[in-house]
Amino acid sequence: MQMSRLRAPGGNHTAPRAWFAVLLVLSLPIATTQPAPAPLSAYPEPPQALFKELFVAVQSAAIYADSKDFADAVPEAAPDVILAQYRASQPDSPLALRDFVEAHFALPTSGSAAPATPQQGSVSAHIDGLWDSLTRSTTRVPAYGSLLSLPLPYVVPGGRFREIYYWDSYFTMLGLDQSGRHDLIQDMVRDFAYLIDTYGHVPNGTRTYYLSRSQPPFFFEMVGLLSTGDPAQAYAQYLPQLKREYAFWMDGAAGLRRGGARRRVIGMPDGSILNRYWDDRDTPRDESYREDTELARSSGRAAPQLYRDVRAAAESGWDFSSRWFADGHTRASIDTTEIVPIDLNSLLFGLENAIRSGCQRTADRACVREFARRAAARHAAIDRYLWDAAAGAFLDYRWTQQMRVGRSSAATLYPLFVGLASDAQAASVARIVAQQLLKPGGVATTTLDTGQQWDAPNGWAPLQWIAVTGLRRYNQVALAATVACRWIVNVNDGYRRSGKLVEKYDVIHTGQGGAGGEYPLQDGFGWTNGVLRKLMALYPAAGALTGVEQCPGGG
Repeated sequence: MQMSRLRAPGGNHTAPRAWFAVLLVLSLPIATTQPAPAPLSAYPEPPQALFKELFVAVQSAAIYADSKDFADAVPEAAPDVILAQYRASQPDSPLALRDFVEAHFALPTSGSAAPATPQQGSVSAHIDGLWDSLTRSTTRVPAYGSLLSLPLPYVVPGGRFREIYYWDSYFTMLGLDQSGRHDLIQDMVRDFAYLIDTYGHVPNGTRTYYLSRSQPPFFFEMVGLLSTGDPAQAYAQYLPQLKREYAFWMDGAAGLRRGGARRRVIGMPDGSILNRYWDDRDTPRDESYREDTELARSSGRAAPQLYRDVRAAAESGWDFSSRWFADGHTRASIDTTEIVPIDLNSLLFGLENAIRSGCQRTADRACVREFARRAAARHAAIDRYLWDAAAGAFLDYRWTQQMRVGRSSAATLYPLFVGLASDAQAASVARIVAQQLLKPGGVATTTLDTGQQWDAPNGWAPLQWIAVTGLRRYNQVALAATVACRWIVNVNDGYRRSGKLVEKYDVIHTGQGGAGGEYPLQDGFGWTNGVLRKLMALYPAAGALTGVEQCPGGG
């Protein structure tokens, strides 16, 4: 494990007195009338709580290859009725158990799209045609099932992902915008606002078993898509939901001491507050129950803490990656809750500025002052703890050891995406990306190949968009064009071979989907469709290329 010891602030930093004044802000209570986040007891119960020993038996016996299948199954009677019948019948083999399940539950079907014949049309036309096949409407949901209702139609990723997902949806919306499907963008933003109003936050996805965690907070970016020429107008419209989501992420900050932690907030050594990923449950995930219990048994660690760290990694969206491994290689060493991540804190800086902008539009001067201070305080704390001048990159920080995690990842681009970096920092990050992360097929997730899906050699559509947008924002246009072109060619090459757009791609051996993860490679696929459609509009010439060597900067 490589770590970089914290160095004294230098370079593009504020003076010490300004530091002290600005860092005090995040230790103050949030001046908001938003209600506190709801306790777990207020949420509908997930399947493992409803079906108790039956759930454990089914998942432990691996009667379905994908643990998510039973978590998504719809019971055909009330849980107590099914449990009584299970206890009376006591199925004594995996076959008998499967027969019992299929007599009492309706199992889900895959949402995969049919392969296209690429010669019959462009990939853009293929994507435009996929939106309707990936659109769902669930204003009513079956009783006792895990699916949550939503008032308006929405787009799912595809494959095993049969429900709406939080951060996926922003990148999907980019393509919807390019395809002229503004109706779906508006509906999905309203759906997410409904989730915040109903549950106090946006859950990981619309399943009861996802309610104990969220995902990277991209809601403000979604809202901004409603009025791209004047985002403050949309921020003002959705200000109650933006503030309430912020209150969710900052819950526990009031009175938090230095070195302390509560839910998603960390008291830093100087009194400032930064954030981490978290999950309010410390049990195996419903959708990966067998995998989590087997990991706990083999790890030799206290199971509740391991489950919490696994769940927190799921909140990050990077499930799983060497970013969250204490030894940098093995999942048994996962310690997500000990890490202050650069991506999350960058997005919360963006959320603070979105709230400030919305408050400015509504002439709420006190709110403007408060959130301007909060954004400035977070900026200063990020510069102090997450910027490493020697490495020339933004790095994660292990708060329990007061040390930066000295491993490069594409998360270093998030400060550029939200406009937090200085010009000098952005130029340095661009050099690091070009030297360490840029590959023939796009930006690699990390520099390590661990077999986890959020490590090399995989690249993911959302991270390509973060890279291209952040680099363009700081006038690193040549590198942005190279990243975009290589990703476009990589994905198009895979599409020409298979007729499919998939969840992740190998950026070293181009033209093929990525590997790793707890499930087979999924096709559909929401965020790949969205980012590819948008990037091809920004870089139209790249869509006609057939080899990465034809991209700017060569292969």
